[in-house]
Amino acid sequence: MDEKLYTIPVNDAFDKDCECPICAMYNVLENDAIDYTLGPSYMEDDVRAQTDRLGFCKEHIRMLSEQKNKLGLAIILTTHFQKTVKQVEKFGKNPMKPRSFLKKEESALLAYLDELEESCFVCDRINRVFGRYLDTVVALYKTDAAFRRKYENSKGFCSPHYAQLLRTAQRLLSGKQFEEFVALTNRMYLENMKRVMEDLSWFVDKHDYRNFDAPWNNAKDAIPRAMIKTNGVLKEDTVIASRQS
Repeated sequence: MDEKLYTIPVNDAFDKDCECPICAMYNVLENDAIDYTLGPSYMEDDVRAQTDRLGFCKEHIRMLSEQKNKLGLAIILTTHFQKTVKQVEKFGKNPMKPRSFLKKEESALLAYLDELEESCFVCDRINRVFGRYLDTVVALYKTDAAFRRKYENSKGFCSPHYAQLLRTAQRLLSGKQFEEFVALTNRMYLENMKRVMEDLSWFVDKHDYRNFDAPWNNAKDAIPRAMIKTNGVLKEDTVIASRQS
């Protein structure tokens, strides 16, 4: 398949030496979304309307707070606060009832607060593209022999993205091709989980005084790599820093 614009990030991720190329794709999208949020866009009315409505999850508000544009973040949060206060005042006019008096309906105030807790402008921006990347991974596997070799030679995937790949394949593949994709992806996941598990075991054994002079082999950065495998989307510089320490 000729490399088109939407395949470039996928191929770039699978060219990396990392524990989960899907995490690598997600990290690029996440960093781009953070930069966009605090770039010139935050002064645009339509963008501000979205940040006012959606707010941010815990992880992304933390990432935004680490950026240099403190004034931009303060402006975004000011209008988000204004929106939140206005909505709470609106929904709070209807008195809440004890649960014993409720039927099936939730109070409008709690429904709004639940929705606010689950929404995030940065997550929303990432997810609009990330699903297409997953589709592209499966589509390239289906049509591009060179990419299939890249896929097979990768170091597997984290548990969350392993599941997402299988669900994407269920939707886009069928017959023998689906069976082969699932068998290959299962094998890759398990082989690489066992590889990292062995590194973790040696990391533990290396702390036994009897192994003081033994080489670390590949175990020195076993913990951050294991965190990628189990939880996904750990920042790449965490592993790099561990390897250099």
